[in-house]
Amino acid sequence: MQRLKKRNDYVKVARGVRTPRRGFLLQSLRRPDGTEDGAGADARFGFTVTKKMGNAVVRNRIRRRLKEAVRLAGAAVADPGRDFVLVGRRPALDMPFADLVADVVGAVRVAASTKAGPRGGKGALKAAPSEEETGP
Repeated sequence: MQRLKKRNDYVKVARGVRTPRRGFLLQSLRRPDGTEDGAGADARFGFTVTKKMGNAVVRNRIRRRLKEAVRLAGAAVADPGRDFVLVGRRPALDMPFADLVADVVGAVRVAASTKAGPRGGKGALKAAPSEEETGP
């Protein structure tokens, strides 16, 4: 399992497909350079937990549980050449670990099967119609 470490990578993945689960939100995006046979084709994972979730101890416990769930099962089912970011939520602390692992596997599979492109972009925002187009 490779890790996302640079902010720019996290920002790019945030524009991708979102798969919500009870204990986390999974964001995913296919890398343009993520060829199946290339050396850098492994899936990359990033983990983040906002300060709204609690103090540093709570945030680190959530992050550690998510990392272990990905290490055990998520990385094996992940689509090569794709980046994933797990945004931790408070229920990840109290969920049984087996349920958390099952949610990670399910979310990674759903994200891999989704063929949607990045969110936003040129086609996402349409200009408001002018008065001439709408009429009097």
